[in-house]
Amino acid sequence: MNPWAVVVAAALLAGYAVVSRRLSTTVVSGPMVCVAGGLAMGPLGLDLVDRGQDAEVTRAVLESALALVLFAGASAVRRRDLRRERSLPVRLLAIGLPLTMALGWLLAWAVLPGLGLWELAVIGVVLAPTDAALGQQAVSDERVPAPVRHGLSVESGLNDGIALPFFLLALAAAGEGHAEHQGPAAVFLLALVASGAIGLAAGWLGAELLGRSAARDASTPAWRQILVLLVPAAAYALCVAVDGSGFIGAWTAGLAFGTVGRAKAAAGRPATATAAAGTDAAADASVGHEVELTDRLGELLTALSFLLFGAVVLGPVLRHADWRMLLYALLSLTVVRMLPVVLALAGAGLRPPTVAYIGWFGPRGLASVVFGLIAFEEALPGTETLSGVIAVTVALSVLLHGCSAAYLGSRYGRWYGGSGRL
Repeated sequence: MNPWAVVVAAALLAGYAVVSRRLSTTVVSGPMVCVAGGLAMGPLGLDLVDRGQDAEVTRAVLESALALVLFAGASAVRRRDLRRERSLPVRLLAIGLPLTMALGWLLAWAVLPGLGLWELAVIGVVLAPTDAALGQQAVSDERVPAPVRHGLSVESGLNDGIALPFFLLALAAAGEGHAEHQGPAAVFLLALVASGAIGLAAGWLGAELLGRSAARDASTPAWRQILVLLVPAAAYALCVAVDGSGFIGAWTAGLAFGTVGRAKAAAGRPATATAAAGTDAAADASVGHEVELTDRLGELLTALSFLLFGAVVLGPVLRHADWRMLLYALLSLTVVRMLPVVLALAGAGLRPPTVAYIGWFGPRGLASVVFGLIAFEEALPGTETLSGVIAVTVALSVLLHGCSAAYLGSRYGRWYGGSGRL
């Protein structure tokens, strides 16, 4: 990679870092800054980054970022989060996510002619997962009721992992006619079953080692955080070694690590009803502290990923983007997201402003970018259209959700404060 690209990227991220707190309440978000900086560094600007020459670096950064985000997000999810708060996360994941993938598939067939059945399915699945980081103010504003903030956060932490099997199966079906591609049956066994088992084993072993070491005071806090960072790395590498999915391995490792880690942190504490809430909070804090380094590194790599997305993906796409790509992007961020949310939340007793708020804040981000990159490298029919639709949708989401998060978060929070009802 051009060393000047590294210098510019470092300067850009450093500049954002020193004013990040002040920008957090404005319409300017971190992903917006990174994507804009990437466009300036790419072929439309300084031409410091080239998709062909820097393909390996780009893929390594994006895949590393997604693996860490998958692990950290899954490890943060608690089972009680899925049961409480009117079961918002369960409704969004069990009903809303499948409906989003199906509706995205159907509208892609209507709007994007020339693509095959399974290429259209790939688009529908790739653009289904949400990324709360693109509208961070929407889930961090304390005026927004906790059930809504928690529901959106849990959805974002789990839906990319849940969408992964559907993506891999659709990708396998789309490329089944090529000799070098695995069929859906092989993908199911290797990517889903084997990778899931490897990830669960790695997460369990990592939590066990960490718990035993901490209990005996045999390790320093810094090295315990490094041990946690090695868990998704090992799970990812082992899955790749058996031709499985490293992402599914990292995600299931996070699920196992969080569950076992919280159980071990709570072991031996008072089991009375009075102490239960404090025990749960202490266990959550313990796991959160150990995953902190992994989470922070994931944030840095995510920022670099959006920068590279702007430089090597979005820049070239803008040269041949057409109205169909823009139309599908608009439909994906509105109808494809909001209609399934309305159906998923039917009967939950939520008022229209709450349903609309949840429906709007379904940004498309890192997972869609990485899945799109993988699909692009599979050389499927209609790759240019597929890549263009995904890039335009993510870019539009970065802009619209980033600009609206602070304003709508505060406005919805004031509405809820006045009414007191979801």
